[in-house]
Amino acid sequence: MSTLSKPDTGTWLVADIGGSNARFGMLDGKGAEIRHVKKLAVADYANPSQAAQAYLDELAASMGTAYRPPSKAAFAIATAVTGDRAELTNSPWILSRTEVEAKLKLDSLLVLNDFEALALSLPRLQASQLKVSAPLPAPHGKLAVIGPGTGLGVASVVQTRHGWIALAGEGGHVTLAAADDFESALLAHVRKQFSHVSGERLLSGIGLPLLHQAIAAMSGSPAAVLSTERIVEYGLDGSDAVCRQTLDVFCALLGSVAGNLALVLGASAVYIGGGIVPRFGDYFFQSRFRERFESKGRLRSYMENIPSAVITDTLAALTGAAVALEQHDM
Repeated sequence: MSTLSKPDTGTWLVADIGGSNARFGMLDGKGAEIRHVKKLAVADYANPSQAAQAYLDELAASMGTAYRPPSKAAFAIATAVTGDRAELTNSPWILSRTEVEAKLKLDSLLVLNDFEALALSLPRLQASQLKVSAPLPAPHGKLAVIGPGTGLGVASVVQTRHGWIALAGEGGHVTLAAADDFESALLAHVRKQFSHVSGERLLSGIGLPLLHQAIAAMSGSPAAVLSTERIVEYGLDGSDAVCRQTLDVFCALLGSVAGNLALVLGASAVYIGGGIVPRFGDYFFQSRFRERFESKGRLRSYMENIPSAVITDTLAALTGAAVALEQHDM
């Protein structure tokens, strides 16, 4: 922190707002532990400020005289952040930075993309927050994260002499490419319904049911429409062959996209975030993910040296939001 700056002595509010859930937490300024974490369903509230106020009201009631209202906040949201007003991609919520700042009586509110926040957390992740198939080296260079949740998030961080700098983007909406004849036929089938088949269209919570239906139709045995939760459940326990194949194709396609991300960025490691893959457990590491991640022709040996890890801590983006506040406060 600059010697001309005054240290922040107030509490900070951090939030990770996705398409289905919003997670809130509080911390006592720079470097403090995030506490009082609570998950709220997006569907239960009209907008982010209403959800945040409900969280703060409950916290004030439980803490009594020990409660101190936040002076600053950072909201990580599941959409591109380009101005004061942001519409969440897979949610009815609309966020206005100035409106939330006023309603919560904040000195300042920082709004950033949710995967930008998750990327900022990568250098600080501990072994207990990850599941890996091989040891990870110390974070260095460029780190990438891709995560199927309600949508598909993508971001990265770059190590500089000034610290880690996040690179936000909308990589989940890149065009999905086929790697074999089956996938070519699969994408052709989906294109009958959607002219542009992005990564998010199939590799997400909203995409898994579409992927499941497309695979069922291609097999000639149309299946019942199932939720993402049921597809994952029946696929993992092996009780439904189409669901099992859906998970197999999902992991293979995700491997291709993650490998492309590693190549474009020149990443030293790729992390898998979001709420879907952590549910797969050991199945993910037995899937075709790594095979397809590494399957880049003449660069296979290069790809083999880029490790991948699954982020199992669903609260990691809150840490990233706190890091963003620290950087903003410098």
